[in-house]
Amino acid sequence: MERKEFRDLATPAEAHEAIRSLSLEAGIERVPLAEARGRVLVARMDAELDVPGFDRASLDGYALRAPDTFGADEADPATLELVGAVHAGEEPGVTVGTGEAVEISTGAVMPDGADAMVPVERTDEDGETVLVRTSVAPGDNVMFAGADVAAGERALGPGTRLTPREIGLLSALGIDEVPVRARPRVGIISTGDELVRPGGDLESARGEIYDVNSYTIAAGVEEAGGEAVVYPHAGDEQAEMERLLRQAADECDLVLSSGSTSASAVDVIYRVIEEQGELLLHGVSVKPGKPMLVGRLEGGSSNDPAGEASSGSVDGEGSSVAGGNSAYVGLPGYPVSAMMVFRTFVAPALREAAGLPEPETATRTGRLAREERSEQGRHRLVPVGITTDGDGSTLVYPVDKGSGATTSLAEADGVVEVDADTDYLEAGETVEVRLFSPDSRPPTLFGVGEDDPTMNRILDRLEHPRYLAIGSRPALRRLRDGVPDVAVVAGPLERTVDHVELGSWTREWGLIVPPGNPGDVQGVFDLLDRDLRFVNRTTDSGLRTSFDATLETTADRRGSSRRELASAIAGYDIGLRAHESPARRVIAGEADVALGLRETATHLGLEFVPIDEQSVRVLVAPDRTDKPGVSELESAVSQMNQ
Repeated sequence: MERKEFRDLATPAEAHEAIRSLSLEAGIERVPLAEARGRVLVARMDAELDVPGFDRASLDGYALRAPDTFGADEADPATLELVGAVHAGEEPGVTVGTGEAVEISTGAVMPDGADAMVPVERTDEDGETVLVRTSVAPGDNVMFAGADVAAGERALGPGTRLTPREIGLLSALGIDEVPVRARPRVGIISTGDELVRPGGDLESARGEIYDVNSYTIAAGVEEAGGEAVVYPHAGDEQAEMERLLRQAADECDLVLSSGSTSASAVDVIYRVIEEQGELLLHGVSVKPGKPMLVGRLEGGSSNDPAGEASSGSVDGEGSSVAGGNSAYVGLPGYPVSAMMVFRTFVAPALREAAGLPEPETATRTGRLAREERSEQGRHRLVPVGITTDGDGSTLVYPVDKGSGATTSLAEADGVVEVDADTDYLEAGETVEVRLFSPDSRPPTLFGVGEDDPTMNRILDRLEHPRYLAIGSRPALRRLRDGVPDVAVVAGPLERTVDHVELGSWTREWGLIVPPGNPGDVQGVFDLLDRDLRFVNRTTDSGLRTSFDATLETTADRRGSSRRELASAIAGYDIGLRAHESPARRVIAGEADVALGLRETATHLGLEFVPIDEQSVRVLVAPDRTDKPGVSELESAVSQMNQ
């Protein structure tokens, strides 16, 4: 047989480009949540319900009416009649009236009539009465519906890799099936007459060696997000090689072979590719890895069994079948060379097709963005997120929404351990983060601020953003502290920070009422003059700020004060987070009117009573304007406004 010489060696960049030109993406599939770990979302997942779905007690103690405790202290406790008990997992069968209290356990549903609870350690039970030795305000020690995850909130975005943290969040939302990228199906064929599968009988006198590459490369494929299918190894005879390669091309998105890629007389695999497909390159100027092949391969019908499969069946239900054509990469035969070439050239392409990020080390060192105080005498694990400043240096910031909040872990990248003897960590101190996953990497954009439907759509257009919907006021504080890249704020702002305005849009806000507006609500004055149940937003929200400004104007016209008007509105003091939560109280019949956006009312099929328009502004930290993620955001905002 005529000896085939290497063609002109390609550069590494050309090899990357050749592999990139191959189509490795396997499409989209829906998988059960139980099988979703490690998969990558292809669509945004919004919360369809509040978590928790009810107002619940945060501690063991007594549910009561907050005004009944005003003025109570250790010396002069409030005496309340004990009228029942509510335990976790049961529906309350009692209503709390004036001067009454109900024993309640942690996590139990707050009974009707109660608007706060007092912990048991601040009380004394005396037969049929309870002595309350502290005063509480409405909402104290109560976790309101949607306080963890709010209905309509953007829970996870497209491109999110599902780790146990995200699986927990989706479980809390009741989601049992998710749309994900299908994993590229990769056929693996080791070539050479000298190969024997591990566990087989080895005849060293004949120069036989165990097949290392099949299972090693299969493990690399799985790690890179692909689905590995290991075929029987092929000898050096061209017909058998062609049969296996064409069968694999029929059944897989990518075929990887190892061995038989050099230019000796017995290495014929390149001839198969030239005759049965297209050879894009043969040989790369890299050491190790010079004898690499890249091309496309046409399949052929075959009734022969596929042999051993490391993941799934060759033609089983739910498999990704290439339909007769596949990409092809030939790896060197030496195991070290094969894996070096695979990790350098093939794995990145597989990860890109599977939507996975490039892996990083399991620990990361960074500068603490703000001071973190620690409880003395206890070893502490602090969940933290990582981002980068304007110079690309790693910033570490604590993430903690409370022990009952699922999203604390979903928003964190890892843990910083604090010794029991450490009182606090100073801002700027270097810390080591133990990452939850070696694949964790800082977001391309880190934003905080308003929960806004338009912002959610903009985030969907970005590569790898992280956005915390914490409201306008906390967003300004965090921007001032130098942690996020951007703050998204709305409504009149009493304080500003040094910033660059990236862009803005407007949203219409007002009152949300049931379909048809059966109460004929016309404006804010109805809340003041009629007995209507109202649901507010939290004080951190830009909508709450605008609503309070409207109350202030109304108070001036009536010769009153905003505080007096607010006290006349039933439900004013208790606000819910996220733009859909109040509206869903209206749907449930638990409120007559809710503060919200026109877009929210339209989305949920409710009626809307407009009050005003509000500007939503994107503010950027001056030292972050050159970050690629900020530039990407600016472009997305501009396109959204067109």
